Amino acid sequence: MDAPFRPIANPVRSIYEQTLREDSVVVNIGPSHPATHGTVQIIAELDGERVLRSDIHCGYLHRGFEKECEDHTWHNLIPYVDRLNYVSALINDFAYCGAVEELMGVQITPRCRFLRTLLSEYSRLVDHVTCLAAGLMELGAMTAFLYLVMIRDYMYEHLAALTGARVTYTYGRIGGLARDLPAGWLARMEEILVQYEEFVARVHALVDRNRIFIDRMRNVGVISTADALSYGYTGVILRSTGVPRDLRKDTPYLAYAELDFDVPVGIKGDNYDRYFVRMREMDESVYMMRQLAQMLPEGPINVDDRRCTFPEKHLVYSEIESLINHFKLVMDGPAVPAGEAYVAHESPNGELGFYLVSTGGGTPYKVHCRAPSFVHMGGVHLMLNGGQLADIVPTFGSINMIGGECDR
Repeated sequence: MDAPFRPIANPVRSIYEQTLREDSVVVNIGPSHPATHGTVQIIAELDGERVLRSDIHCGYLHRGFEKECEDHTWHNLIPYVDRLNYVSALINDFAYCGAVEELMGVQITPRCRFLRTLLSEYSRLVDHVTCLAAGLMELGAMTAFLYLVMIRDYMYEHLAALTGARVTYTYGRIGGLARDLPAGWLARMEEILVQYEEFVARVHALVDRNRIFIDRMRNVGVISTADALSYGYTGVILRSTGVPRDLRKDTPYLAYAELDFDVPVGIKGDNYDRYFVRMREMDESVYMMRQLAQMLPEGPINVDDRRCTFPEKHLVYSEIESLINHFKLVMDGPAVPAGEAYVAHESPNGELGFYLVSTGGGTPYKVHCRAPSFVHMGGVHLMLNGGQLADIVPTFGSINMIGGECDR
């Protein structure tokens, strides 16, 4: 007979209940703190200004994204995907649409493949610019912050000219894209990239060798390669430890196999390495964007497949077959064959994967997002423990946690 269950006497459930030292102080940073985005609580036990240990809670956003997806058609949940990492929403769109296309056996057109790649790198550039601008601002580097935010706003307006929105684009489509490039869009992109290079050169000159910046960043927020791998870290944080892991190189998708680019890595996995890896990755994204602008083929952006592609609007108004096709896609959703698929893209924060399960209907049975921000929250305490209280905010900023991705 099994022994009866006996609860552990006085279990320690949090730092609040039992501190490491009698004279230590426990403080809350967030979730209402501006630097924790309203979605993360950092409980820190302090010895003066030194962090003895920390406990990170990221459960303050309750949209129920994954469960909500089960009640919408495969098309209609694209706006929900936008709102995961809303700083680079296009990558969310393309990864999700790629997973549905995998289930349906759909091969996107060459122009769509190159255009998705171009816009993915544009999104990476915007995401890194936003992260670095916020991190520099939190350290008091307001001039560098204003340079980066100015160029980011040019990029936002440029993407809005294509998609119709500044942040949450809903631009991806199963089997293609919402619309093609407007006239003059690539020429304006080159103008912005030239301005970007000028502004980023100024940022490099302001902070790279700045004694205050180096003292605040070098050997601060360190995570080892072994710990990063153990906690499932990917993206910039893992690469900052010296591991050149990048899905664009290791398992190429879209048009990445046809591009020339490097994977920047750091040395010791500290805040400075994460800053510099992002700066280098932005340059590589610009290099790829220029390659893709030259390689972009002509042709349609959507597949000719009535199972997933909406008919042209003039056909909907002029022939009954297209009207019925449009109606069925809107009301019932695409009939995705039964099965399961996992597709991962290299997002600005790391491996962004979608695991989809279909039972053959117009709505998914299961949608799970492998969100890098959620995974990274598991090891944040390793970067904070032993550091200074003043280092919590810049270290947390270097991780680039996006609250929308942490929503379960």
